[in-house]
Amino acid sequence: MGNDVDRAMSRAVREAYARGEEEETMEPLVRVEAAGRPVGRIARGDSVVFYDIRGEREVELTSAFVDTAFPHFPVSPDLGLRFATMIEYDRSLPVRVAFPPLEELRGTLCEAVSAAGLRQVKVTETEKAIHLAYFLNGKRSEAFPGEERVAVESPREPLREPEMRAEEVAEALVNAVEDPGLALVIGNFPNVDVVGHSEDRGAILRAVEAVDRGVGRVLTAARAAGVTAVVTADHGSVESWLYPEGTIDTGHTASPVPVAVALPDGGAAALREGGSLVDVAPTVIELLGLGRPPEMTGRSLLADGARGRPGSRVLLLICDGWGIADPGPGNLISQARTPSMDALLAANPPTTLRASGTAVGLPEGTVGNSEAGHLHIGAGRPVFSDRMRIQHAIEDGSFLGNPAFAWAAEGAKRAGTRLHLLGIVSFFSSHGSVEYLFALLELARRADVREVFIHALLGRRGERPESGAHYLGLVEDEAARLGVGTLASVIGRHWALDRERNWDRVERTYRLLVDGVGRPVA
Repeated sequence: MGNDVDRAMSRAVREAYARGEEEETMEPLVRVEAAGRPVGRIARGDSVVFYDIRGEREVELTSAFVDTAFPHFPVSPDLGLRFATMIEYDRSLPVRVAFPPLEELRGTLCEAVSAAGLRQVKVTETEKAIHLAYFLNGKRSEAFPGEERVAVESPREPLREPEMRAEEVAEALVNAVEDPGLALVIGNFPNVDVVGHSEDRGAILRAVEAVDRGVGRVLTAARAAGVTAVVTADHGSVESWLYPEGTIDTGHTASPVPVAVALPDGGAAALREGGSLVDVAPTVIELLGLGRPPEMTGRSLLADGARGRPGSRVLLLICDGWGIADPGPGNLISQARTPSMDALLAANPPTTLRASGTAVGLPEGTVGNSEAGHLHIGAGRPVFSDRMRIQHAIEDGSFLGNPAFAWAAEGAKRAGTRLHLLGIVSFFSSHGSVEYLFALLELARRADVREVFIHALLGRRGERPESGAHYLGLVEDEAARLGVGTLASVIGRHWALDRERNWDRVERTYRLLVDGVGRPVA
């Protein structure tokens, strides 16, 4: 490629904008030769590096490439790929992992409850099932003894049903708090986070109000059952829905989140200031009358000694994406009707918790997200994030010598096959950063891999409008500067990063990457 900058794909994305397409749902674009043949398809014996983090949305696409018994749609048999992932998406996947888990966290909230011989239940929709199961358990997939899980099936198109399944989640939570055998009931209402990643103000208001109704119903049942309620959130979102100039921000925020403790006798528990999400677990442990695990370095938020007694029961409600900000036109929570939350915060002296940046193991200034939020709510201590580990590896140079990446790149060079770099193209996505791609391109240059192809996933969560084309332009510039890498395909993350077993979406991405099915870009 030399130093001539190839702008074909970023131009094609701008043309897609003109057709009314958006990053999240952008139709697949595929680079083609002059004769119309797709460029850079993933083929037998190639190497692939999927450089996304988080993982729960990357599992389905990865399994389509590496699971030899993949059953969900037709795949090319025996591709024999050297497939590496940035982090561990699922321990059962036969891939090389560049940054494997350091350890399974011990002494978490749910483990402590189980170790005390108590029963607990977690209730949410399938959209957030992994957060209450895997992340809240310290990145442990298996349930603890005495732990039950209820996941109500989420709607396929939440924007058309912004209330989602809040009524069903509330019903299941009411049944749980009425069961005297359950010591800890944990619920998550996902609406605000899920619907908040849109530009539909009306749908977001309906989502906020649906959560408020659910919270009110469950709190009423908790009081009647003599259960202490702790209400909080994992990160902010639609409380800061507009940038200062009025552009819509569809991403997460760095806002604090509320926390309130409602005692069953109607009394208020005073809470200290200056806390973060790591203080939620110690608070719940204290309300249950249990001893705090030594691994928990967080501190109870209770300021008045409202410690529970043996036999105490607690409800922990997580209103996903419910941040705190000053009222105004950009604060859609303040614009909605929220009598239940208003009454809760008025009757029970609330405080706010830090839910972003270093408080939840992320780089300074980074917005919060559901994975870090739930991990820290459950862990009760700061946990060094994958993003921080990777950032430090890039800074100290060890990234370029990572064994998993070297295996993929050097294997492609020895075999005379191709290296494919697949992942999100963004600076602010919780799934990763374009900086990871730049570092991998430098690694490929040093390894002298002859053919390197880039497959970009777009999604404007937390980004300005039409930012995808801007970032693709940066990728094109960097590929030209290094003299390595061809941007071969682009697709919206809606198709590629599914976690609800919408296999038709995943298949569309697979057909793009393997068969070159998409709008041709000459």
